[in-house]
Amino acid sequence: MQKISAFLLRLLGWKVNGFVVPEPKCIIIGVPHTSAWDFVISYLFYTSLGGKASVLVKKEFFFWPVGFFVRKMGGVPIDRSKGANVIRQAVHHFKTREHLHLAMTPEGTRKPIKRWKAGFHTIAKMADVPVYLGSFDWGPKVISIWEKFELTDDAQADIRRMKDFYREKGIQGRFPENFTTEY
Repeated sequence: MQKISAFLLRLLGWKVNGFVVPEPKCIIIGVPHTSAWDFVISYLFYTSLGGKASVLVKKEFFFWPVGFFVRKMGGVPIDRSKGANVIRQAVHHFKTREHLHLAMTPEGTRKPIKRWKAGFHTIAKMADVPVYLGSFDWGPKVISIWEKFELTDDAQADIRRMKDFYREKGIQGRFPENFTTEY
């Protein structure tokens, strides 16, 4: 699958800038999230490097035969019903697995949004896992994993630092009007 993924990325015009995260458990931030294609491109990217990333998917998608493919592509079932705590469920997955590279988008939607969600921060702190910054830049079509991002105890300050990082890189979404690094 690694060679097929690399071939498909090249066929689609994407360049790769990154590595498989060395720690067995981490959160990889994916920004900007403006299109459903972001998942496909990031899946091909990490697979082409020889990695296996996971994403949180509502449990309703795990029915036969769709569930088989969702799991194969790294889907981790999450109960989003009333009263369910997604953060606790994600932390549980980190605590009970030997390997988990969880890809998350702090925007939480493909629509333009100023206020990024801090769930990734809470999960990383509770599960004691590092966070790496990643990007899918639709301008030059470069997908990257950057450096490890050191978290503080101030989630909002960390999100501001992340936004500054992405602004400085000039990252563009597939639909640029749906991505902002404003506070």
